[in-house]
Amino acid sequence: MHAKELLDQLNNTDEHSRLEAKTGSKIGDSILETICAFSNEPGLGGGYLLLGVKEITDTLFEPIYEPVDLSDVDKLQSELATQCATAFNIPLRPQIELHTIHLKNSRSKANVIVVRINEVDANQKPVFINKYKLPHGAYRRIGSSDIKCTEEDVLVLYQNRKSDSYDESVIDGASLDDISGEELDYYRELRKKEKEFADDLGYSDNDLLLAIGCAKIKGDKLVPTIAGLLLFGTKFALRRFFPMMRIDYLRVEGNEWIKDPDKRFDTIEIRDPLIRAFPRVSAAILDDIPKAFSLEDKGMQRRDISPIPSKVVRELVVNAVMHRDYRVQSPITVIRYSNRLEVRNPGYSLKSEDSFLQPGSETRNPKIAAVMHELGFAETKGSGLRTMKRLMQGAGLSAPNFESDRGNNQFNAYLLMHHFMSEDTINWLANFKEHNITSEEAQALFFVREVGAITVSAYKFINEVSGTDASIHLRRLRDINLLVRKGKRSNTYYLPTKSLLTPAGVVPDARVSRLDSYSEMEELPKDLKIEVTALGKKSTRKKMWNVILKLCEWKDLTPNEIAFYVSRNQDHIRMTYLTKLLDEELLTISTNRSNPHLTYEITKKGSRWLSENQKTNK
Repeated sequence: MHAKELLDQLNNTDEHSRLEAKTGSKIGDSILETICAFSNEPGLGGGYLLLGVKEITDTLFEPIYEPVDLSDVDKLQSELATQCATAFNIPLRPQIELHTIHLKNSRSKANVIVVRINEVDANQKPVFINKYKLPHGAYRRIGSSDIKCTEEDVLVLYQNRKSDSYDESVIDGASLDDISGEELDYYRELRKKEKEFADDLGYSDNDLLLAIGCAKIKGDKLVPTIAGLLLFGTKFALRRFFPMMRIDYLRVEGNEWIKDPDKRFDTIEIRDPLIRAFPRVSAAILDDIPKAFSLEDKGMQRRDISPIPSKVVRELVVNAVMHRDYRVQSPITVIRYSNRLEVRNPGYSLKSEDSFLQPGSETRNPKIAAVMHELGFAETKGSGLRTMKRLMQGAGLSAPNFESDRGNNQFNAYLLMHHFMSEDTINWLANFKEHNITSEEAQALFFVREVGAITVSAYKFINEVSGTDASIHLRRLRDINLLVRKGKRSNTYYLPTKSLLTPAGVVPDARVSRLDSYSEMEELPKDLKIEVTALGKKSTRKKMWNVILKLCEWKDLTPNEIAFYVSRNQDHIRMTYLTKLLDEELLTISTNRSNPHLTYEITKKGSRWLSENQKTNK
């Protein structure tokens, strides 16, 4: 890409997972850390580093990026190439090009260096800076930040060197006694329905397990793989080896998470082997969704109709089962609100968000995916997300939204159950006709009204537009006071305004009071706001501890909220500060089980630390 295109991206979307800007006056550690992060991050495909650009932050809404015209560009390019070849544990060969950009309001041109860094092969990871060694010399690219690797990150990068996938590996202590013969018979039953004369129907249990990658020969024994245990394991084996591997189906009243501990939600915990768990949870969802009905053309026979096509529900659940990260000890969570379904799945998407709708599958669990395909539960063409979108829109529903969060290693899906072009929605959108709302903007406004927030990536997927166009459209909706922007950089999202939820002359929407409550939660006390503002871009650890503890003294906060207040990346805050504050027992994790989000609260020891720190500073 040309420097002008990248600069336009910066000014429309800010820095993101595949784009970083630096002034580039010298080739220091900051530049090497970004190169290291782009080289390491699994599935990212590398990224662009733009040298010779500065960020101007004293603007009304977003920062503005402008070229600074590099001097001695030949020396900088030579030094960068040399550092890439020698500063890391392996030589890196980025593509380095010199571009010129016309300066605004001037006939002058500025020199900008465009550096294209490729992701290295899995067998060469982790890349790290030689002088710092492992793990501290290795970095990952999380959102728009370069995050120092932990020992766990390094372990994951080393594990990815293996030619076998995680679901093909074996667990110490597992044996064929942990495989249920009843589940293998159930597999044959389902397989026969899908393909009556399939060859594997006549195999013995051991040969069948070997053929479908659910067992391996280790020494002189046949042992089950992780795929074998998850698909066909006994309930005792699943509890023993995978205590958190379950699917939780939650029914919540209303359109938002219940924060009142006195109001309970219904939960179904499904701990069956995957070939039974998938149909069970799909059936529970479909049975639970309110039905409409129609009468057949001939006769008076009633036929129930689900507002969400049944194939969409099945595709949604089977994708979660196939693509989740089974290294993470956390359940798949399906939440049914009155207006939507949400699925929260451990494991970010291996496909980039830009390729969600393109054919081709990248799965971290190929053996599990193959069995799901053999049973007719799923395709292997990687067209599941596009199929769901086509079916939802064909049913007159809003397009689904999918969000991949690398930082939290999570994939979220949202399906709205209300018809987008219903009379109610059309009448509501008519209140904004003076703004000439486009069809894409209408989809976004409907989504934010139902879900409560929207991101650039959500807008991109719903309307199939570029990230630049999505940012421009969302800014326009902000400028006409229908949305309000929150967060910064990779944490940017948009909330509905009162004008959106309650247009002039319309009966107030109940969501307005919730919006007011959210706004009050966002407002910092004056003294605390002064301390947060004084942090600047770089602060000592002591200052950061002081501000974080004071924020949590003010009220319990999530990592994302803390990161928002201090204008830092959430993963950087969690890894660099929150983990240490927990270790030092200055913070503790809140025990409010009515809130699905992890929050931090200050301890008595933390309060004493604050008091002593204040005395020291006086």
